[in-house]
Amino acid sequence: MLALSAWVRSAIVAAVVGYGSMLPVTSGADDADDLITGTRLAELLRAGRNIVSNYQELINDPARGDKQLTSDRFTKEAIALYSKRTGHDPLSGELSQRDKRLLNAQIEAMREVLDEQQADINREGIGFKGFVPAVFARLVNEKFIAKVGEDARVRVTAPEYLVRNRKSLPDDWEARIINDVLSDPKRTKGEVYTEVAEADGRPAFRMLLPEYYTESCLTCHGAPKGEIDVTGYPKEGGKAGDLGGAISIVLFK
Repeated sequence: MLALSAWVRSAIVAAVVGYGSMLPVTSGADDADDLITGTRLAELLRAGRNIVSNYQELINDPARGDKQLTSDRFTKEAIALYSKRTGHDPLSGELSQRDKRLLNAQIEAMREVLDEQQADINREGIGFKGFVPAVFARLVNEKFIAKVGEDARVRVTAPEYLVRNRKSLPDDWEARIINDVLSDPKRTKGEVYTEVAEADGRPAFRMLLPEYYTESCLTCHGAPKGEIDVTGYPKEGGKAGDLGGAISIVLFK
């Protein structure tokens, strides 16, 4: 197979995944189908995190019991946000059976996490519940791996000095790409990195999508550095636009 140029790869993602603008990609890998699959998984996870972020005030309202934030409502809103951003439903288009299984597994993982969190979400008399976007993503990714771990992995990691939960520490490949590639100040911001490389001793299509702090992230990750945030961790002193982490996708060959 001929290697695809970064521009062609971006055009494929824009056309099939639904982005209005090109998604820059650098890679030595040449599997456009895996690039599309990985992008869909990453963007659906991002949509779910955004829904959790949008409902923080509701979730943490100590005066209200039943928040009516059911798994059905949540997954519908996550899919709707994904569709709004990309221009299509995550399960639309000509998808392989593998891709349908992976995407359905991710949606089902979100549903299960929301079901399991209902008691805490609806608990009266308690403000901060600890059900923040980062916790949601970790729980969803763990369930996703339990369902399809022989075929794929999705996780959120970060430069080691920013990792708060040791389960999120980067592996050797992730650490190298984060430190040597994603952290390069000359690199185009938002540019995705893909490569065919081993994961757990198996050949795989690997993908890292950089993530940057927004203003809403700074409540926990901003200044003043060292101050304890609402989750009980010291703030990192980050600024909007700083590299805060990456979504890591593994699709086993």
